[in-house]
Amino acid sequence: MNRRSFISSAGALLASKSLYAALPMQNMQSSSSSHGKADHTLRIEPCTLEISPGVTVKTLAYNGQVPGPTLRLREGVPVTIDVTNASNDPDIVHWHGLAIDSLNDGAMEEGSPMITPGTTHRYSFTPKPSGTRWYHTHAAAYDNLSLGTYTGQFGFLLIEGREQPAHYDQEINLAIHHWEPSFVPMVETMREQSSNSPLTTGSDVGYKYATIQSHRLGSGEPIRVKQGQRVLMRLLNASATENVVLALPGHKFTVIAMDGNPVPNPKSVEVLSLAVAERVDAIVEMNSPGVWVLGSTLPKARDMGLGIVVEYAGKKGTPVWRDPAPAEWDYTQFANTVASTHAPDETFVLTFRDNGPKPGSKFDTWAINNKSWPDIDPLMVESGKRYRLVFRNGSGDQHPMHLHRHTFEVTQIGTKPISGLMKDVINVMPLDTVEVDFVANNPGDTLMHCHQQLHMDYGFMQLIKYRG
Repeated sequence: MNRRSFISSAGALLASKSLYAALPMQNMQSSSSSHGKADHTLRIEPCTLEISPGVTVKTLAYNGQVPGPTLRLREGVPVTIDVTNASNDPDIVHWHGLAIDSLNDGAMEEGSPMITPGTTHRYSFTPKPSGTRWYHTHAAAYDNLSLGTYTGQFGFLLIEGREQPAHYDQEINLAIHHWEPSFVPMVETMREQSSNSPLTTGSDVGYKYATIQSHRLGSGEPIRVKQGQRVLMRLLNASATENVVLALPGHKFTVIAMDGNPVPNPKSVEVLSLAVAERVDAIVEMNSPGVWVLGSTLPKARDMGLGIVVEYAGKKGTPVWRDPAPAEWDYTQFANTVASTHAPDETFVLTFRDNGPKPGSKFDTWAINNKSWPDIDPLMVESGKRYRLVFRNGSGDQHPMHLHRHTFEVTQIGTKPISGLMKDVINVMPLDTVEVDFVANNPGDTLMHCHQQLHMDYGFMQLIKYRG
């Protein structure tokens, strides 16, 4: 079973209630819960969310809330999580950033089972590594923008290890999401609203609203802080397709971890960039009393709601926004500036391109080395060896590349060699090249893909398979 087969087998069902209706039932069976009570339970169900006064969105969520419940697990301690699907479509949960087995990882391309409506599936795994991970649906959406990561199916997954990331007085988890998606031409007006800034035209997804946590800017409770506090902010971009750039006037973010992994060179910056699915852990020193806006650097994005108020104790008034100084986002500033000392055993050069729409489709097909999922051969690896993936972006779009079940080391961006920066998502800018290394230390089918839902649905995926 695969995403592309949905289109070829469903045909006219593309506009119907569910693309999954065209799939063989034996591929959709979800295993029943094992005996005994699970450690955690999640329920996929319809949810009506009031994101600002008088503005509601209807979506799917976990346990009727957005984000879903924060799951705190202990590294190395086995856990069971029961997921009940109370929606009308088959679904699946991906445990993003964990080095677990393929069956429990939550990607149907790896063999994880879909959860049919009205059934409960038990995930059983031992969480590792520690750090800020997250969980979300890994279902396809295609032209149905009420499914997949366009919905409210996401939540923080915090894996606690022996050591704290840093000293802090308050912890705040902030998830970003965009709402009311629609297909729009990628014209100049759309580019002005999008942090993706694509260089090409074509069909894309636009949004009406944006939230941090579950509210638009100015709605919901502010972040309340005290002068002198050190606040740990965990920021997650849970959008389906939109990259974001954030600032908090009068303050700096000391980045201590990316995608849950400590950075070699913690550094203070005024602006944070988060591609789809990326996480940043940052310490913010609360040393500028007032009422501020933590939000997008784009005015139109803040108008959509992408922001939240930060209020110091004893301070009132209209929240203040000040544009930060222009700054280019540069991963290399958080890494070691020397090349990795580990040579790869093998290198895969992967070129990404937009192949345009297929006959009868208005959506572009994405290709890796001129082949699209599922008509693309897997990359074959051997356990214990080190592999270099050279991501060559031959398109005008940004691509947040995600590798399942493994963490990779970023070894070069453009012409600049670096080392020590460990991630599971890396944003590859238009016409740029990024190199990453991973050790094949977790046997089993492993999915690699662009995390933008529209790109993933239309071919931008490839499997990595272990030999033997």
